[in-house]
Amino acid sequence: MSTNSIKSDALEPTRGELKQASAGERLLRRLPVYGLPILTVLLIVLFSLMLPQTFPTMLNVRSIIADKAIIAMLSLAAMIPMAAGKIDLTVGYGIVLWHILAISLQTMFGLPWPVAVVVVVLFGALIGLLNGLLVEVARIDSFIATLGTGTVLYAVALWHTGGRQVVASLPQGFLSLNGTMVFGLPITGFYVLALALALWFILEHLPVGRYLYTIGANPKAAALNGIPVQRYTMGAFVASGALTAVAGVLLASKLRIGQASVGLEYLLPALVGAFLGSTTIKPGRVNVWGTVVGVAILAVGIAGIQQFGGSFWVEPMFNGVTLLIAIGIAGYAQRRRGSATRNFKKTGN
Repeated sequence: MSTNSIKSDALEPTRGELKQASAGERLLRRLPVYGLPILTVLLIVLFSLMLPQTFPTMLNVRSIIADKAIIAMLSLAAMIPMAAGKIDLTVGYGIVLWHILAISLQTMFGLPWPVAVVVVVLFGALIGLLNGLLVEVARIDSFIATLGTGTVLYAVALWHTGGRQVVASLPQGFLSLNGTMVFGLPITGFYVLALALALWFILEHLPVGRYLYTIGANPKAAALNGIPVQRYTMGAFVASGALTAVAGVLLASKLRIGQASVGLEYLLPALVGAFLGSTTIKPGRVNVWGTVVGVAILAVGIAGIQQFGGSFWVEPMFNGVTLLIAIGIAGYAQRRRGSATRNFKKTGN
């Protein structure tokens, strides 16, 4: 069974290509790179002009950050295995169990909140390791493997709660993890910024990042070049699992209760953000800032539509349509990359 669920190739124009192109061609070549950030800015301007009393306000900015920070964190978590050509669906299922466990360890087992947080993150990393073993050792497709693992996690969450809410008085230190304001903005936005900077540095400036992208583009070629494909792919799943657990901790701090009906709604927007990120900044491959922009355009679009009085079904519809568009664009970009590579080999240039 093939384990290469997705491919990772970059299509950003080189300096040499841009020098040889005309001004119009340079604009067209850069449009896929910067089109989505430009569209995000245009949407912000449009909604600000049409909703001057509600959209361009600090209250709205705080609301968007508070609502979408956890989704942004999950998108970044999902992006790491995607760089290696894999998909991790447990980012949506795992957060259900992790936010419940973060509360239960404190209330039912009496653990101090810092210890509970560490235990939850370790469990998340362990599930990531399990996913890595299923994909790389058992050779199960990553979509199927993580769907199975995620479904088991969800079942454990239902069993643990019995379908009821986990409600208890939580220490202020734990609640401050999500509830603190920094410079008038929710602290979760700064968590996402710090995480994005760290991942950007790792993926773009360290060998591990180049290895993951090489594995995502062609795992056989990576192996032939001496890259330990199995180790790095498993490490990507471990990192994704640990970050998902961190997001679960923040969700528990935000909600202050645990319930199995909360969490699964994060799966689709998290994947949308990661896939949408592969269509911008570095088109054709997942990347950190593209993912951040992908989540931003989802947040801005949904917030604007809801302030216009959009119904409750608008958000899942917007997420679903955007995912289909993102996958279509990413597939087109990969085909272009393959065509360009074949032409390059034929010409021998």
